[in-house]
Amino acid sequence: MQRASLLTLLAVVLFASAHVLAASDCIPIGEASEHVGENKCIVGKVLRVKVGTKGVHYLGFCAEHAACPFSVVVFPHDLKDVGDVRRLEGRVIEIHGPVKLYDGRAEIILTRVNQITGGSTLIPPMPKNYDVEKQGHYSAGRMRPPKKLKTAKIPVSPSTIYGDDVEGNELP
Repeated sequence: MQRASLLTLLAVVLFASAHVLAASDCIPIGEASEHVGENKCIVGKVLRVKVGTKGVHYLGFCAEHAACPFSVVVFPHDLKDVGDVRRLEGRVIEIHGPVKLYDGRAEIILTRVNQITGGSTLIPPMPKNYDVEKQGHYSAGRMRPPKKLKTAKIPVSPSTIYGDDVEGNELP
């Protein structure tokens, strides 16, 4: 009886894992270049997030970027729809989208947060004061000294009377 229940449990676990594998049609990053022009799901661990010139974010899946067969690109104007992708570093993600070829490497351009599964709940929206031109730093603006106020010069008439000079109010 125990053996039968153990076999049943093993069969259920195997069936469930096979079902999960069949449900996920993601391919590893090494096979991405074979699917250029197709809408695919690529799975990999984000090792680093690099901020390039003018705020372009690159998700790197390899220790050496130049030898990596796949990358993900997020342009600055898409960050408001994607969120803070810097939080994906060290996480295994699945990214969905059209696979393109750029500089001899397969890539997916990330434009929406729903293109990512397995880590998208971890991405908060970009801070409102995030400055892509400062390459990942926050900017509260520039400190400038206040402009000097122009003081109006009021002409003083010689007949103007001030304070105690008025007749009858003189002190003894």
